[in-house]
Amino acid sequence: MDRQQMRKKKQKKRRIKFIVFPLILILLGTVGFGSYLTYKLANASSKAQETLSRGEKSNLRLNAIDPGKDNFSVLIAGIDDSKHRKGKKGFEGNRTDALILATFNRERKSVKMVSIPRDSYVQIPGRINKDKITHAHAYGGIDLTVDTVEHLFNLPVDYYVRVNFDAFLQIVDTLGGVDVDVKKKIVEQDSQDRPKAITIEPGKQRLNPEEALAYARTRHADSDIMRGDRQKQIVEAIIKESTQIKSIPKYGQLIENVGDNMSTNFTLGNMIALLKYAKSINNIESLSLKGSDARINNIYYYSLDEQSVLDVSNKLKEHLDYSGTGTTDTNSTTN
Repeated sequence: MDRQQMRKKKQKKRRIKFIVFPLILILLGTVGFGSYLTYKLANASSKAQETLSRGEKSNLRLNAIDPGKDNFSVLIAGIDDSKHRKGKKGFEGNRTDALILATFNRERKSVKMVSIPRDSYVQIPGRINKDKITHAHAYGGIDLTVDTVEHLFNLPVDYYVRVNFDAFLQIVDTLGGVDVDVKKKIVEQDSQDRPKAITIEPGKQRLNPEEALAYARTRHADSDIMRGDRQKQIVEAIIKESTQIKSIPKYGQLIENVGDNMSTNFTLGNMIALLKYAKSINNIESLSLKGSDARINNIYYYSLDEQSVLDVSNKLKEHLDYSGTGTTDTNSTTN
């Protein structure tokens, strides 16, 4: 082999090294980040893990659902609680400030979600009289809240995620805000309950954590139904923001931040599967419940239209590919 051939061979080796080394570094970085996320998820899941008293599956399912393989449903419950409110009079029995039921279809890579107005007049399992759905959590925690939503729509709630105000603020803060098209001016208290501390003008804009919370929780700008629509807007904005490539490096911090202010029956394996699934979601559809204002014994309720509840239920069942199996356990009743 002459000198020229040897020189070419050495140059080829250098080119190979130049290409291979960065690929190895990228691979190691990816594996390292994956391990880092798994570590963070393991810590967060140990803090946040709270199984339901029913066990690993809904009574409306014959078998447990694996979000890594199956269509599934999630109840997102926002609790009117925070460090600021803990121990203060009037906040002893936490109610749900937001209830959003979402169904995920793996084949279609789509999500459907419906917000349930907090004052909806519903039958809470185990109680004789109908009541506001927000009170289910005060009466029986997340277990009774899940049971009530299953009873309302006659479909399984496979998983739940319960967050308080602090977790919500931390999520939006870690993501660097969320993009929302604000329909009308909002004037609302902040997370410290200071009145009229937040003002949001109409138009497309990026909301910071306090603004996003005010936008989602205000009850004075319009109706309870519109409030639910705003909450779905925020959830959709969070999903879209979190699935962008620029947000991936933030997952570790995001997981760490919400661990103390969130509870869920998702396992570590479920969470890892969801990280992969979230990136492929390409369609989010919002459904709405119809109804009317009502006063019963001089107390305000939102009376749901039965046909609207049935229509929404059927759409969610179809999206889940759920035909209806299992039974609900609502034998005992109390006042």
